[in-house]
Amino acid sequence: MASNTDQKTDDEWRAILSPEQASFRARFFRILRQKGTERASTGEYDKHFDEGVYSCAACATPLYKSTTKFDSGCGWPAFFDAIPGAVTRHTDSSWGMERIEIVCTACGGHLGHVFKGEKFDTPTDERHCVNSVSLKFKDGDGVEKSG
Repeated sequence: MASNTDQKTDDEWRAILSPEQASFRARFFRILRQKGTERASTGEYDKHFDEGVYSCAACATPLYKSTTKFDSGCGWPAFFDAIPGAVTRHTDSSWGMERIEIVCTACGGHLGHVFKGEKFDTPTDERHCVNSVSLKFKDGDGVEKSG
């Protein structure tokens, strides 16, 4: 797996992340850089099923193909697998339990968590539960789309 090649300080990330309004920028920073979570069913990609590629919102690295996305009913975008090498897994014990955190391999941006053994009808029996704020979607023709 690749190492984090796009390392920046928190101040550098604050300066470049999202040119949009301050409230979105603050939420974007809280989730991607401080490992926060957006509220369930509030993200733009939860019920989004167009054909294309989901990339890291911070560094534009392709992370997930739409062919691996499924409706888990959890309130966040769910994928059963990532593009090989694009996502790195870490043990997260922050809530008094052990979970698997997933981050963008290229920039270290927090994406969400992986849950195993939930018996979804998918090839991997995994659910990558990803924050919409951590993603940008490009349709099958490579055109960036907002939800």
